[in-house]
Amino acid sequence: MTLVLVGLNYRTTPLELRERLYLSEADRLHALKALHGAVLDEVVVVSTCNRLEIYGVASDAERAVAGITACLAERAAIPTAQLHIQTLLDRDAAHHVMRVAAGLESLALGETEILGQIAASLRQAQQAETTGAVLSRLFHDAIHAGKRARTETSISQHTLSISHAAVLLAKQEISDLSSANVLVVGAGRMAELMLRALKAHNVSTIRVINRTLSRAQVLADRVGVEALEWQRLKTALRDAEVVFTATSAPQPIISAADVDHSSLVLLDISVPRNVNPDVRRLQNVRLYHLDDLQAVVETHRSKRQSEVAQVEAIIAEELERYLQWLNSRNAVSTIVALRKKAEQLAEEELIRAFNRLPDLSDHEREVVAQMTHRIVNKLLHAPTTALRERAANGDHFKYLHAARQLFDLEIDGT
Repeated sequence: MTLVLVGLNYRTTPLELRERLYLSEADRLHALKALHGAVLDEVVVVSTCNRLEIYGVASDAERAVAGITACLAERAAIPTAQLHIQTLLDRDAAHHVMRVAAGLESLALGETEILGQIAASLRQAQQAETTGAVLSRLFHDAIHAGKRARTETSISQHTLSISHAAVLLAKQEISDLSSANVLVVGAGRMAELMLRALKAHNVSTIRVINRTLSRAQVLADRVGVEALEWQRLKTALRDAEVVFTATSAPQPIISAADVDHSSLVLLDISVPRNVNPDVRRLQNVRLYHLDDLQAVVETHRSKRQSEVAQVEAIIAEELERYLQWLNSRNAVSTIVALRKKAEQLAEEELIRAFNRLPDLSDHEREVVAQMTHRIVNKLLHAPTTALRERAANGDHFKYLHAARQLFDLEIDGT
């Protein structure tokens, strides 16, 4: 059994490819069902604007990696060699997901959104029945590590959300953002963070627009801005000086034909992108995408960098605890087989003894049976404890082999 991770992220994969491989909730469910049983015994899929990671448990790691890679290449319609994928196994894979949950792998160091995304990915896999003991325990421990990182350190204290970073980028482009006419397209979590960041920067004229007016209105009322009907998008674009887009639309919803403007700043933080790159050909229109936020985020990273070592120490503790649990599972089948054989032999000898002593009372039979089971338990206590301890320390293979040979044990799957 091997723990497998195949994925890609913003550090090594261009936005165009991340966009093609972004998986919606429905896409993630399809991927879970397609991979489960075919190449993976367990599978969890994590897909965000900055990463796509497929975690699995497989008996044949090489076949599993090849199967996952082939699925990704087919979805992206490119050769596998162009995927920019990262492959990690066992300890490295477990360490990585804990770093992700703790925010150390995020564009904005220590950001909190990823923790909820990790939890949602686990929930979806559990509901689809594609995860089991190994990945469920791993993700629970990773979430625990992420929570500890945020409560025991200050890693998230000065963290910029992606939305806030976009607002700071807009401030660099607009001399006085507070007096600008700003439009936010979308009504989800990212859009709400955007609106709150704009309010925090004292922007007075803010409108929000969404395909579903009721969602836009609920968000507008909660934050204290104006909601617009979707039919007014073109007019709203014309009136705006700055436009932020953060929707889950699978294709661009704004193109050059929609923009009739002498001066406009467009900040698109969506994956897939909401704004067609063709707007770049328009004069006086400046378009920024998710990857353009890197420089803004880096300027604020130093405030949290001092916390990284402490977060890494927390991750190391949680990782070792998980690996000890994982290793201990390797001894389970041998311990179960050993106990089963001992109890079966004891039962056979009890039956033989009772047949030779037909005059024993029920009470006497019970005393003899209890004595037999106590002997079995006492004899097995030391070897089973030793096997578990050796397994937890990772030094168990020769001991398991010896136990199987000495007691002539038959192990399922071996």
